Amino acid sequence: MKSSGAIAVMAGCVAMMTALTTNTAYAQGKAVPKNWHLLDYAADSVYGTSVQRAYTELLKGKKSTPIVVAVIDSGIDTLHEDLKSILWINPKEIPGNGIDDDKNGYVDDVHGWNFLGGKDGRSLKDDSDEATREYVRLKEKYVNPDSALDHSSKEYAYWQKVSGKITRPSAESKTTYKAMLKLQENVNKASSLLTTYLHQNDFNVPKLDSIQTTDQDVMVAKNFMIRLFNSTGDSTINYADFKPEFEEYIEDLKKKAEISDNYTPNAKRADIVGDNINDINDKYYGNNDVMGQFGYHGTHVSGIIAAARENGVGMDGVADNVRIMAVKAVPDGDERDKDVALAIRYAVDNGARIINMSFGKSFSPHKEWVDAAFKYAAAHNVLLIHAAGNDGKNVDSTDNFPNTDFLDGTTATNVITVGASSNGKTGAKVASFSNYGKRTVDLFAPGVQIYATLPGGNKYGSLSGTSMACPVVAGIAALVWSYYPDLSAEQIKYVLLKSAQPLPDGTKEVNKPGAGGQMVPFADLSATGGLVNAYDALKLASTLKPEKIEKLGKKPKVMKIKKG
Repeated sequence: MKSSGAIAVMAGCVAMMTALTTNTAYAQGKAVPKNWHLLDYAADSVYGTSVQRAYTELLKGKKSTPIVVAVIDSGIDTLHEDLKSILWINPKEIPGNGIDDDKNGYVDDVHGWNFLGGKDGRSLKDDSDEATREYVRLKEKYVNPDSALDHSSKEYAYWQKVSGKITRPSAESKTTYKAMLKLQENVNKASSLLTTYLHQNDFNVPKLDSIQTTDQDVMVAKNFMIRLFNSTGDSTINYADFKPEFEEYIEDLKKKAEISDNYTPNAKRADIVGDNINDINDKYYGNNDVMGQFGYHGTHVSGIIAAARENGVGMDGVADNVRIMAVKAVPDGDERDKDVALAIRYAVDNGARIINMSFGKSFSPHKEWVDAAFKYAAAHNVLLIHAAGNDGKNVDSTDNFPNTDFLDGTTATNVITVGASSNGKTGAKVASFSNYGKRTVDLFAPGVQIYATLPGGNKYGSLSGTSMACPVVAGIAALVWSYYPDLSAEQIKYVLLKSAQPLPDGTKEVNKPGAGGQMVPFADLSATGGLVNAYDALKLASTLKPEKIEKLGKKPKVMKIKKG
């Protein structure tokens, strides 16, 4: 799943390429607090989750139990001022001694494990997409039109789906790539004019708005960049942040446009990680560098869940008694089924109660491995929270993996799938990029302009995506479970879904994601037709009696959290 920053840039660039008109869907014209996702509609007029109200009215003076939340993602800045105090620490591992002290197969896994790592300490930053990997795997069988292989087989039907995904988008990528090169040329010209005029290398919309000059070239450059920035959906974005994301997007397009018959999508993986990608039993690979230099996405996700509360710096996470376990398995590109399955098992085996999964893809060649890992988590009373995806599609009818529909015909009962809503005060009520589904998406949560931690030790910023809505729900699940620790994973899921609320201002119809201005009932976009709400979830949890859960092993020790 592409990083949330890149998603915004992609959307903005496409908008500029196709229309060159300002998209004000998420413009911050009215003041919206940075922590809006934690606020309450009655007090603050935003579609928040009532987390702050819950702490004030329901939880004051109450004791909680620490909860381990595993974040399967791109890595975490373990030195961040708002995260270093809430990291999971493996109590059985002695840091830096080069010995697998707890004998779990992973040496020095102090804060978690990196399934994208190599024995030499390197990490895989970017990987190919799953459709390309599958196309290369199957093309020797099916690319020949005279192939005598059975064209009525399930595999041939699968090949047609894969080849359609690759052939058509590759042609589109070539066209888009050429257009983006032209846009990049214009961006470079405009930025050169503006930085020269401003005598500084960075600028944003407020800075551009302040420009008043009779130089027509500068004014054209000013208006061009304002429209481009606004079309990303983040009116606070700086050129210094936009530029690398834009270049990453163009580089990604270039790769897709230049896919040739000699392309080897597994070469980089083999060079850096070196595992057998087709053997799920080859599982002791990777390294303990859960930070690396690529943890942008995972750092933001972790902050949303559990950044230290009331410590006087940065921002507050949703939950106040959490340990974040870092499990690095998501590169730029598509995550591998093997890594996801083993990451889930690692998290379960090391004491995680909740696993946040802000990733997804359109093909899953080893879904059976992921299904088995989901079942393993369920058997150990672990709750999985999954992002619905950012394609603006109905995932009741469009493939999105991982999902809760097992290959054996059964369905996962320990998974919550999350769509993204906006603040309700500015622009669209539901994120235009969010996937949805009356059957397959459980509820919606704040996912537009969510302010949280970024790599760099003391940096913060706002990102959008179901990747941000997912940890909001994971944080609320952890909050509820920490105060009602005897409930089961399925009971926590029940609590969050049963307490989900309709849009608090009485709005019934909202923009249909991915469909322009088409309006649909909000109740039709998810199973609950509601927004997650921490206050109501905690009230409901207080009425439940714990279920008897079969114990499958000794529960790992969790270290207490020091406030602030």
